[in-house]
Amino acid sequence: MKGTNIGEFEELVLLTIASQIDQAYSVMICDEIERVTGRKVKLGVVHSVLNRLEEKDLINSRLGEATKARGGRRKRFFEVSKAGKAALIKAKEQRDQLWNTIPDVVFKEYFLQF
Repeated sequence: MKGTNIGEFEELVLLTIASQIDQAYSVMICDEIERVTGRKVKLGVVHSVLNRLEEKDLINSRLGEATKARGGRRKRFFEVSKAGKAALIKAKEQRDQLWNTIPDVVFKEYFLQF
């Protein structure tokens, strides 16, 4: 395993994979991140992150069955590994710790707007 720290986009990809259980594939991951974040996501970037996460042993992949709809090509499905789940929990705990240190007054004006 290379490292357990994850970047923001790696976290988004891992969370998307986890939300789809064992049915996550690259195009679906790309579409789901765009839908949730409103960010334009390039498939090549998602592939790059998937390769990096697999090198870090944070995800596992398997090939599905070939289909006529895909011209006989097979989809690669991804799942979060045990190390990937640990990395996500660590990232969430760190974010929660930081959020909990912010005094209420910092966001008081923001919440008064709504």
